[in-house]
Amino acid sequence: FSRNDKILKLYQSQPFILSSGEDMDVSWYGGRDFSPLSWSEYFEAMEDVEVENDNAKDISFTVAPISHGPVLLLLHGGGHSALSWAVFTAVIYNRINCRVVAMDLRAHGDTKVKNSDDLSAETMAKDIGKVVEALYGENPPPIMMIGHSMGGAIAVHTAAANHVPSLLGLCVIDVVEGTAMDALNSMQNFLRSRPKTFKSVENAIEWSVKSGQIRNVESARVSMGGQVKKCEEPLNSPGVSKSISDGIIEEEEEEEEEGESNHKRKKEDDQEVKETLYTWQIDLSKTEKYWEGWFSGLSALFLSCPVPKLLLLAGVDRLDKDLTIGQMQGKFQMQVLPQCGHAVHEDAPEKVADALASFMVRHKFTEFKEGFLW
Repeated sequence: FSRNDKILKLYQSQPFILSSGEDMDVSWYGGRDFSPLSWSEYFEAMEDVEVENDNAKDISFTVAPISHGPVLLLLHGGGHSALSWAVFTAVIYNRINCRVVAMDLRAHGDTKVKNSDDLSAETMAKDIGKVVEALYGENPPPIMMIGHSMGGAIAVHTAAANHVPSLLGLCVIDVVEGTAMDALNSMQNFLRSRPKTFKSVENAIEWSVKSGQIRNVESARVSMGGQVKKCEEPLNSPGVSKSISDGIIEEEEEEEEEGESNHKRKKEDDQEVKETLYTWQIDLSKTEKYWEGWFSGLSALFLSCPVPKLLLLAGVDRLDKDLTIGQMQGKFQMQVLPQCGHAVHEDAPEKVADALASFMVRHKFTEFKEGFLW
């Protein structure tokens, strides 16, 4: 049983500047650059860490931690990867004293899992605990666990099962039981509406921005590289063709008319699709049997966690009854960040970092960095 969980650590506190030059390989649309950005612009390092699971070794990526401050353990949403936290990581590190560990959950990003079909909340929660144990041994540092969407649900399950004994606090981003359960019926339709393949990472980045999946171009440029992968073999089925508008490869919905000109066009398309294509890193449609387990009972589980809790939402309409009552009773802190899509931490990393920094300083988990003006 082997696994490859990637844990990416922050790169440095210094902001990066991407210079423009004629020799750069970039893709422009409307004056915007859709070329990929490397993880190394934001994180310090990646390395392997081995964890034991059922008397066998799980292999996962990790990084060397910075020497002081609590650990921010970042868990991404379904279909995303640790890279979705890249821009947020650079921002939060400028605000407070902390260490950052962002990991790819199983079957996501660069993970390699023998039993990749097991995405149950219980299994993934155990993964988190084992990675923390492998990193820090029996005496882990104080940890603030932060999760987005599916990762937020897994963070709650992890905290409730006490898999992270040194847990300081819990931050859940834009996932609420009521809204999530209501959305499950339409999830497959949403997944079917996405392009199945892209001709390049640049095209995947362009699609994510133009479709509104990620509204922050910089974040999309580093994040999408963890969401897509090269197709294992060329897609040369007759149902695949090249989109003229965006360079996105999509399914052909209409059958081609017979004729010599159409035969010529089909021959050209076949040649094009034999080039390297990119597809989604994980087929989320096949994880449906685990969706209910991620979100059912989540509100009560969240409220039962004994640590200080922060809930960040893209809209107040996402609150369900249990959370509304709990919020009125002061059981957790809530903040709504308007004008954001579902990927709140990618769309508005500064706002999320401000909310988290204020929460952690208020609870005396850490301090603002010297020279940072709040």
